[in-house]
Amino acid sequence: MKYNIAVVMGGFSPEYEVSINSGNVVYKNLSKIKFAPYKVIITREKWVMIGNDEQEYPIDLNDFSANINGEKLTFDAVFNAIHGAPGEDGPLAGYFELIGMPQTSSGQFESALTFNKAECSMLLKGQGVNIASAYYLASHENYNSVEIISQVGLPCFVKPNRSGSSIGVTKVSLPEELSPAIEKAFSIDTQVIVEAMVKGVEVGCGVTNHQGYIKALAATDIVPKNDFFDYESKYSGQSEEITPARISEDTYNQIMEESEFIYESLNLNGLARVDYIVNESGVPFFIEVNTVPGLSEESILPKQANYAGISLGDLFDQTLEQTLASKK
Repeated sequence: MKYNIAVVMGGFSPEYEVSINSGNVVYKNLSKIKFAPYKVIITREKWVMIGNDEQEYPIDLNDFSANINGEKLTFDAVFNAIHGAPGEDGPLAGYFELIGMPQTSSGQFESALTFNKAECSMLLKGQGVNIASAYYLASHENYNSVEIISQVGLPCFVKPNRSGSSIGVTKVSLPEELSPAIEKAFSIDTQVIVEAMVKGVEVGCGVTNHQGYIKALAATDIVPKNDFFDYESKYSGQSEEITPARISEDTYNQIMEESEFIYESLNLNGLARVDYIVNESGVPFFIEVNTVPGLSEESILPKQANYAGISLGDLFDQTLEQTLASKK
């Protein structure tokens, strides 16, 4: 028996094209013996299934089905490849929970929590995870640049609180750069983080439960050609990513263990990536969790899976198998 699988991609955020790329890679690599995958594109304007004839078939949101030439197509599970809203920040997971549809990513609450950098960081800090000093702002608040700089120092990073792929992030080196950076971040989100810069090496660690238990795949160090690992560095080949990360064995093992701890503590599901900055003393500082990480051949987590001896096909197949088994 083949399972009908909706590979959802697209979304509402500037990460749309990145998500389409990830979704197409998942669609291409899923086993066609075990699964019958279908591409489903979600935008604010429409939810459509793309047929083999490239024709669009509207999705019935009452039960997430499609009607193809008079025949109803239903799905057994969803592979979520939507970065940003609504696939990574909770609403899509909530919809699937309401209709009882198994899906590969974390649940509604967990997705919303991890997408909110401030809330997630504060929770993990209480559990002993190293977090850089930060100042939090809401759009309705007045702020004092001198006060912010006195708390976090310079250089610092200004980030939208709820956004992915480093969209809207600015590195601030001079006092006069702070206000424009904050306004830029507010153009993306109504909440902003001003975060102290930790000088060191950025490291990402992929984690999965695709075989029924939580396992960190590998740690990768990231060398951006730009000033930091921004959107261009991530998606235009402007970075060098090296697996295994060139850090001490003790720090490497700490990151692997801490990433599994974070995954379990936050009750995550499916594929995730935990990002850190390792300072010059070898201490890792948590940056964020990505609950729908990039899934193309050139993305970090698939490369880590390959390093761990897991092909893309096996990674995606086993993620779906675990999702289906957990819902029985």
